Amino acid sequence: MADATTDARQGAIRLLDQVLGDGRLISEAIASGTLDRLDPQDRARAQRLALDTLRGLERADRLLSKHLRKPPPLTVRNALRLGTLELAQGAAAHGVVNAMVQITGRHRRHGALKGLVNAVLRKVAAQMPEAWEQLRIPRLPKWLRAPLAEAWGAPAIAAMEAAHFAGAPLDLTLKPGADPSLPGAIALPTGSLRLHAAGQVTALPGYDSGDWWVQDAAAALPARLLAPQPGEAVLDMCAAPGGKTLQLAAAGARVTALDISEARLVRLRENLARTGLEATCVTGDALDHQGRYDAILLDAPCSATGTIRRHPDLPHARDGAGFGALIELQAQMLAHAWTLLAPGGRLVFCTCSLLPDEGEVQVEEALASHPDMTVNRAALALPGIDPAWITEEGGLRLRPDFWADLGGLDGFYMACLQKAPKTGE
Repeated sequence: MADATTDARQGAIRLLDQVLGDGRLISEAIASGTLDRLDPQDRARAQRLALDTLRGLERADRLLSKHLRKPPPLTVRNALRLGTLELAQGAAAHGVVNAMVQITGRHRRHGALKGLVNAVLRKVAAQMPEAWEQLRIPRLPKWLRAPLAEAWGAPAIAAMEAAHFAGAPLDLTLKPGADPSLPGAIALPTGSLRLHAAGQVTALPGYDSGDWWVQDAAAALPARLLAPQPGEAVLDMCAAPGGKTLQLAAAGARVTALDISEARLVRLRENLARTGLEATCVTGDALDHQGRYDAILLDAPCSATGTIRRHPDLPHARDGAGFGALIELQAQMLAHAWTLLAPGGRLVFCTCSLLPDEGEVQVEEALASHPDMTVNRAALALPGIDPAWITEEGGLRLRPDFWADLGGLDGFYMACLQKAPKTGE
């Protein structure tokens, strides 16, 4: 019988098979039940191992290619990749090699390749860690690297790739009045708390009492930009998983949390209950929604290219083919949201994207289409905002390589758009 460590490794290989073989995101693979047979601790470990392997995939493949005459079947190759990653992280060679041999040997079609796995990983182990550290930082695939390099330049892309390879710490948003003295946490300039070695999230102090919620420091800024006031009617237009909804509710606003996915709203409701906050949750299509709101937060569906440091599966599971449709959807959502906003109201448009077409360009085109729309530049006067992050049209551009000394932050674009009051007001 396999031990828990081997079970987690096998779970990681299943995730890698689905990302690299089927083009599925890890979140999709987990939602489909890929790790259901594992206990919570092993599920978390399997996911971490898979993510770390994807971050170092280019390095692992370069090392393995020296010892392989031809690529083995995908599952075996992923076992080799995972084993190489663990060896690079300093895991004991005998444990890693034995586990990968055992996992391969149990495979009903590829069990005969366990000898290959044993021989290759022993050779790789003999080269560690020097061979790993001499390789370049893994690069983004060409389909994504090319447009990003055009937008931001080669030095910026290299810095972003370094941030992606380093991974992401855990950021928390505190509920107002909660104790900020979480052990090991540092306060970020924008007000979020950061943990570089968090462990199991649900075991951290303050989780059960709802003192905080997990939210990248960049993702916490759009709600602060909107600056909801007590009693205001506020729409969170694409609400799930709900971090921004919690921020809006904590500010005392009357929040409507709208999302097309009822399943995703379940988690939002759970977080509302855990934190003791209130919002009206509505399942529906944002383009069909009706109402009148004092303020709207539109975190539009996007390429999510700004989140690669925490979701390294994305460049491997996607190829950019659907980005054009997403950009069109964003424009439609922004135009419809504008019809729901009361005169004199404000709307924050944001995307967790590094592509200007999903950020700066969207706002420039919206400004040209709506005579009653202006950019509220004063909203950017927030703690921790570097003036260099402010864009020409008055938005805020965040990148993974910003705050490199603090551990980076997700790529994001956001702008606060002001609607003109009625004539005579």
